[in-house]
Amino acid sequence: MSETASTNEEKELPLNGRRAIPPNNSNDEENEVPEMEAFGLIPRGFNPRDYLRVEDIYMFKEPQEINKQEHHTDKYYNPKLIVRRGQPFQIQIYFNRPYKPETDQFWLEYLMGRYPQQNKGTYIPIPIGNVLKPGQWGAKIIHRENNSIRLSIMSSTTCIIGKFRLYVAVLTPFGILRTRRNSATDTYILFNPWCQLDAVYLDDEKQREEYVLNDVGIVFHGNVDDIKSRSWSYGQFEENILDACLFLMDKAELELSGRGNPIKICRVASAVINSRDDNGVIAGSWNNTYDYGVAPSAWTGSVDILLEYYSSKQPVRYGQCWVFAGVFNTFLRCLGIPARLITNYSSAHDNNANLRLDFFLDDEGKVDTRLTKDSVW
Repeated sequence: MSETASTNEEKELPLNGRRAIPPNNSNDEENEVPEMEAFGLIPRGFNPRDYLRVEDIYMFKEPQEINKQEHHTDKYYNPKLIVRRGQPFQIQIYFNRPYKPETDQFWLEYLMGRYPQQNKGTYIPIPIGNVLKPGQWGAKIIHRENNSIRLSIMSSTTCIIGKFRLYVAVLTPFGILRTRRNSATDTYILFNPWCQLDAVYLDDEKQREEYVLNDVGIVFHGNVDDIKSRSWSYGQFEENILDACLFLMDKAELELSGRGNPIKICRVASAVINSRDDNGVIAGSWNNTYDYGVAPSAWTGSVDILLEYYSSKQPVRYGQCWVFAGVFNTFLRCLGIPARLITNYSSAHDNNANLRLDFFLDDEGKVDTRLTKDSVW
């Protein structure tokens, strides 16, 4: 057997044991969900139309409607429903006939990724109950009229951040009937700094307005003897920016099950925004050479950078410290993590991690650049 053939076989090892389920780190990928999940052989006379059937789902997803207003997501230029975790939101379901709670049984299913699993938080079945418990998934009927019902749905305060697919499942004697895949009912769930049970909770309304909802700011640059400032457009609510930010987590290959943790998200995002980490968002240049790109000083905001990267999947040229910081701030505010830019001058760079700045001098008392690896910039 040739060495090449052997290498190829090693790369294509069968999925078994701990590798039984492939990596689930893409929010965009999805699997097919059966519209009819039979319990066994289906009798010849079975007709799905004889049972409760969902004809339409209304999401209250317009900027002026209740969900986006109460969840502070009305500024997002996005036609889908966007809500924040740990806070109830509403949907209305239209059936083919009046719902009968004594005999009809249905539930909601939220799915994410290609391999949804309940224990990973990527498959969430929600039965219809009588009360909503703070911080836990649940749903209850708050209004019934003719063939429709309105549900109030509570999401978990630790649930995954990203885009979920919604299905309504109806139980019949012979199997489960589900709604068809409908991208119009996709639901984005974000962090919630307005919710006390959320890890990113911020108890100051003025700070929430500034560090989550403000989409412009001031960025300082230059040096300590010549400080300059410029306005910066974070643009976290602009069209396609939310999808671009979710793509960054896919690019960083952050497992979907880890996307409810703001610490993990901050760490992987701070790495992937730098192109040196796996072809990340921005390529840096500090030598005044900007061939095949744009000088860092030419950027006035994050939107063009994120959209170019989302489209090309290639690092955007070029950036320096304040550009990295501006884009990172956009990412965090977009997902609901309170954030602001901090400008620091005379920054110590400790290359050998001994928690000191070591400068070696030559015989003439000048810094020996061959031996000195630490710096202040």
